[in-house]
Amino acid sequence: MDESKSGSQQRITLGITGMTCAACSNRVEKNLSKVNGVKSATVNPANEKATVVFDESKTSVDELINRVEKTGYGVIEERIELSLSGMTCAACATRIEKVLSKTNGVIQANVNLASEKATVKYISGKTDVDTLIDRVKKTGYDAKPAVKENAEAEMAVKEQQYKKQRSAFIIGAFISIPFLIAMIGEFTGNHALMMPGWLQFLLATIVQFTIGWRFIRGAYNSLRGGSANMDVLVALGTMAAYLYSTALLLIGAESGFYFEASVIIITLIILGKVLEARAKGQTSEALKKLMGLQAKTAHVIRNGETVDVQVEDVESGDLLLIKAGEKIPVDGEIVEGQTSVDESMLTGESLPVEKEQGDMLIGATINKHGSVKMKATKVGKDTALSQIIRMVEEAQGSKAPIQDLADKISSVFVPIVIVIAALTFLITFYFVGFSAALVSAVAVLVIACPCALGLATPTAIMVGTGKGAEHGVLIKGAEHLQLIRNVDAIVLDKTGTITNGEPEVTDVMAFGIDNDELLRLVASAETGSEHPLGQSIIQKAKEKKIQLSDAMNFEAVPGHGIYASIDGKRLAVGNKKLMEREKVLLEPYQIEIEALEEKGKTVMMAAKDGSLLGYVAVADTVKKTSRQAIRELKEQGIEVVMMTGDNERTAQAIATEVGVDRVLAEILPEGKAEQVEKLKREGKKVAMVGDGINDAPALATADVGIAIGTGTDVAIEAADITLMSGDLLAIVETIQLSQATMRKIKQNFAWAFGYNILLIPVAAFGLLNPILAGAAMAFSSVSVVTNTLFLKQWKPRH
Repeated sequence: MDESKSGSQQRITLGITGMTCAACSNRVEKNLSKVNGVKSATVNPANEKATVVFDESKTSVDELINRVEKTGYGVIEERIELSLSGMTCAACATRIEKVLSKTNGVIQANVNLASEKATVKYISGKTDVDTLIDRVKKTGYDAKPAVKENAEAEMAVKEQQYKKQRSAFIIGAFISIPFLIAMIGEFTGNHALMMPGWLQFLLATIVQFTIGWRFIRGAYNSLRGGSANMDVLVALGTMAAYLYSTALLLIGAESGFYFEASVIIITLIILGKVLEARAKGQTSEALKKLMGLQAKTAHVIRNGETVDVQVEDVESGDLLLIKAGEKIPVDGEIVEGQTSVDESMLTGESLPVEKEQGDMLIGATINKHGSVKMKATKVGKDTALSQIIRMVEEAQGSKAPIQDLADKISSVFVPIVIVIAALTFLITFYFVGFSAALVSAVAVLVIACPCALGLATPTAIMVGTGKGAEHGVLIKGAEHLQLIRNVDAIVLDKTGTITNGEPEVTDVMAFGIDNDELLRLVASAETGSEHPLGQSIIQKAKEKKIQLSDAMNFEAVPGHGIYASIDGKRLAVGNKKLMEREKVLLEPYQIEIEALEEKGKTVMMAAKDGSLLGYVAVADTVKKTSRQAIRELKEQGIEVVMMTGDNERTAQAIATEVGVDRVLAEILPEGKAEQVEKLKREGKKVAMVGDGINDAPALATADVGIAIGTGTDVAIEAADITLMSGDLLAIVETIQLSQATMRKIKQNFAWAFGYNILLIPVAAFGLLNPILAGAAMAFSSVSVVTNTLFLKQWKPRH
């Protein structure tokens, strides 16, 4: 990426991948030009580069890249996930994110406090991983590339860190016991329970500079990096109490010490971190379950012998033996045998799916009956399961727009608290005295907790996206999970979305030739087409054992039909628009054709030399849950629109059957995105649901693009949310999940903000003991994470 700036105007050059022709470059150029703030966009198909001039106050490089990807193409960029250590609160995460974002060549940086990961998108050549890690280290923290392939190793590291925290708490708790006994003695007047000052000093020194050293070191690193975090507050508060008490001891005082404050505050905060770490571990259980679905070994047939190998060692093209009851190790195609497969982990459908030679198998699904041989086609990171895991990981590491407020507050939170503590000390010292001023200032420092603010959103996003994956809903980013609950219009593609997309031939009517001959001609012409209607006609010809001819000079006319030469005859097969184009007289057959269309059938007409040879009627069945899903969407106040390239009568018949009130019929593929734009201009938040290549531009144009997982890779790539089951009820479930997740985030924010807003003034007025302040601070984060974990109980309502 090359870039130059002039004021707020920026010029960048992006390398584009996936373009094959001028039409591709035109499409990318058109979609980039539509981005708000873009002054000009030029795409060169020869060098595969896009040059964009834009106003950086209105859009960003990340938004431009998103638009290219939604259009169905890629941008040459790198993505790295870094494991971070040393973060203690939201201020740490915000600081690291700012530093990484400002690094030359970085497109986007997201730091997730809950998972302790940084996800960085950058342009290779402008920066590299070592530079990114160095930037983090200079900020006062540590970073290393996350080990994706070995989730067990990563979990082992986290478990080791948890045990270390727990050991620190046990030491602190053991040392705190004498102080608690002394506090009881002081409260009851029993001097026998009191501790001499020198013993208090000795025990407090052990705690302050062993298990409490992390706060001092963290505060130093944070201040050296130019920011202030939770460690600064804890270190300031406990060191103030410790140093004041030490000074009293050195001048010969026998009482008035606050050693117990530093000891017990440190111990309680570490207890909070122990509980928080355990709770945070539960937020990513869905991802752990997905990782656990992968088969460990595979039976590979090599040189006529079957050998067992680790699934990581399976190569594309290998021949595998899959026995009954085993997990399918990788994605591939059956080359011998037949069986039934449990694909519920992908689709949620409990009934096994029958499979035979030529059918595709997906890794991690279960072979129920029969032994088959398969050829591996996708292995390693290319399998469907690996891509699902990657998508969930990226979603869990992404940031919802609602997090912006917390980020802004956390970036100034600690300095403001230090100012409040200083003012508290000065005012209390002036009106009451030094001892009371110190107690109040320490209470202010340790009660303030930016951790809860930082955990409020990411923990909920991690659980929400994980629950979505468990229910077959893959959400690409937190912003889409937040936005889907606000949509008030949903556009549904007809074929493959509302209907099953597996049409069947119902009627064949020929004029002047035999019905089977008409079927032979049309099926032969359709052999060059991948359209579901064409495939159904070919299937009908095969059932009737009709011998097909080779199609020559095949030409597809999107939204109209096809041309092909069969046995030397130029044939036109398509809808009324194509017949009008060929000047074919349809009037004598109009009543028959309209009668079929009113029954929801699609009529494909065939003509030669301007004369109608006949027609083939095809019907597509409606999915069993479509009507219920559409009814539930309407009950939520969402306008449901059906969009199709089919004719008005057929479209209206299907719409009536499923309860759709607004129909957009006879829409050409290139017009779908335009129709979505029209709805957006009406002031609506629009979601588009589709499954075909033709739907990709409309999916990219919509506020939220939803792909049916049974559809094409291009549609899934262009979409923000993928429904693996292809069931429209999953849209209703996704909206419900979005509502539940956002509700949980708002509850977390209410607790985090309310806690600080209420208790900081209480501490400032001297009404809160520093030890109680430390306990409250420690448990504020725990309460936010625990509240989030209730989201794991979420279930869809129908």
